[in-house]
Amino acid sequence: MASAALELLGFFLGLLGLLGTTVSTVLPYWQISAHIGSNIVTAVANMRGLWMECVYQSTGAFQCETYNSMLALPADMQASRALMVVSLVLSFLAVALAVLGMQCTVCLGGSGAAKSRVAGVGGACFLTAGFLALVPVAWTTHEVVQTFYRPDLPSSMKFELGECLYVGLAAALLSMLGGALLCASCFQDNGGGRQNGRGYPYPLGANARATSQTYRNPALQVGGVARGPPLVRSISDSSRLSVHGNHGGKKPAAAGYDITGYV
Repeated sequence: MASAALELLGFFLGLLGLLGTTVSTVLPYWQISAHIGSNIVTAVANMRGLWMECVYQSTGAFQCETYNSMLALPADMQASRALMVVSLVLSFLAVALAVLGMQCTVCLGGSGAAKSRVAGVGGACFLTAGFLALVPVAWTTHEVVQTFYRPDLPSSMKFELGECLYVGLAAALLSMLGGALLCASCFQDNGGGRQNGRGYPYPLGANARATSQTYRNPALQVGGVARGPPLVRSISDSSRLSVHGNHGGKKPAAAGYDITGYV
């Protein structure tokens, strides 16, 4: 039960991380123009993202223009694009694997070992996706901060941290946390957390053999010779007691419960 709760929590955290990564990748709010010094006029605000650059005017007009050439972009922006796209692909793959491997689903024929491994692979994909999304966010944050404090750069060319950087950071952390929880539930299941057999505490499968034991009542023995028919105890899936060979339809006076068949 604890592993199932960890799986659900990890899955929802990873799903939130996927949504946050998608928002931070698509929207252009990675860098926002800083209004400091002589650049205190807020009539126009410039915003930069991975795919486009936008201008917002105080009149309400909002114009965006995508980057015309990918090869003309700086190397850091090209790397950030690639890392965010790979992170999204891994996140979608992790969601699919987690759905297949969680205990609350009936996929993969209900096999506990196979589902546990699939859930663990999904958690590893979430971890990798979160790390890949964290790299461009941290990289861009460092670049914006270093550029902002350069004294030789005009105030009109300085930018501040955009909202997408905060969203991307939170999404990366959520993805990594969700992946860690899924991996932890997988390790717990491999240690014996899942029970696939029927019955408790000794599950009997379809191929379990029924054992039988024959004993004689010591009170009916005289001189080492047993008197009366032997009693046969059969232990099967239903654990019922069957007595064979009774004469006259009489049942034995006392039938104890033998637990040696479970040892």
